Amino acid sequence: MNYENSLDYTKQLDKDDPLAYLRNQFHIPKDDKGNDWLYFTGNSLGLQPKQTQKYIQQELDDWAKYGVEGHFEGETPWLPYHEFLTEKMAKIVGAKPLETVVMNTLTTNLHLLMVSFYQPTKQKYKIVIESDAFPSDRYAVQSQLKFHGFDIEDGLVEWKPRAGEELLRIEDLETIVEEQGDEIALLLIGGVNYYTGQYLDIKRIAEIGHAKKCIVGIDLAHGAGNVQPNLHDSGVDFAAWCTYKYLNSGPGSLSGLFVHEKHAHNRELPRFAGWWNHNKDTRFNMRQPFDVMSGAEGWQLSNPPILSMAAIRSSLDLFDTVGMDALREKSEKLTGYFEYLINQIDTDRIKIITPTNPEERGCQLSIQVQHADKSLHQKLTDHHIITDWREPDVIRCAPVPMYNSFEDVFRMVEILKGLL
Repeated sequence: MNYENSLDYTKQLDKDDPLAYLRNQFHIPKDDKGNDWLYFTGNSLGLQPKQTQKYIQQELDDWAKYGVEGHFEGETPWLPYHEFLTEKMAKIVGAKPLETVVMNTLTTNLHLLMVSFYQPTKQKYKIVIESDAFPSDRYAVQSQLKFHGFDIEDGLVEWKPRAGEELLRIEDLETIVEEQGDEIALLLIGGVNYYTGQYLDIKRIAEIGHAKKCIVGIDLAHGAGNVQPNLHDSGVDFAAWCTYKYLNSGPGSLSGLFVHEKHAHNRELPRFAGWWNHNKDTRFNMRQPFDVMSGAEGWQLSNPPILSMAAIRSSLDLFDTVGMDALREKSEKLTGYFEYLINQIDTDRIKIITPTNPEERGCQLSIQVQHADKSLHQKLTDHHIITDWREPDVIRCAPVPMYNSFEDVFRMVEILKGLL
């Protein structure tokens, strides 16, 4: 697409944007004079939808009005509350409702999934991750290896970029699995890398792993609500993601979990148990032997926190109204314009390490600035621009199609250019 570097052009893009109205559905942080901050950290914490307060207040009112009977009374009874989220969440990640549930938090869910799907033997025990995986993923798999009695240095295999490069190459993963596949039990890969913003080919990763009878799991923390991972069609065995980034559900909110349909009715899979993955029909009988539910619901343990789920329901209703196709279309255009403006800055200090191919990235651009330190991030903050600094020299920026405008992007780049 041919872009122009001018404020008038930017304003016209916003005027022509069919999703521009969504910005008014969110609370935008403001400075002391009431002006909107330029918010580019939806990849860390999404902004609050204005309707979320109403959704949570409804549950507070029902709690006050009904007490424990709120589990059965009210507009959204608490007993089946997680079911109100399932279909809309499944649409976002390209899964079937049977394969999807909202529960717990992200790393907790990854551990629960590894209880079932990481079943090492003396011969086949290694776990593959990206060399720059998000730290909690690294810590989780290290602890799983240690728990099962394996040496971390031997059992953890890293998929690394080539020397002098920032991005991962799928052929290098093929080589790892071809050479060590008989010893690899699990691939646990971040679908969108938190640092570079690279969106990996999830379906190809599944094919590579399954060719050597390895289980394949995906961390979609930076993918859900950002890209369209089509989890069911990808064939991955399991996935998990948080909801507080692109899904705008509030700090520390619950996680989504996916287990592929091919595992849905396997009652022999080892798993931890609690009363909420027991058969719904006999759950309250209390004295029945454990009868695990089919599908992703069979990984639940406890009854859900309703107030957090109310915030998720608020956001999912917005997503369902707009649809991921429209959001993705705007995302590619908005991120493309951001990339164009960054590349217009007349300096050799800046390099975008995120892939240029829109199909290999979401809305995040990771901007590497030579000879910079965190003081540059602080200067941006002083100009009321909220970005995310990652050592040693990268500013992560996410122009989120739900609430960022083309003018946001233009103003941010103008300020950055001045600071440089």
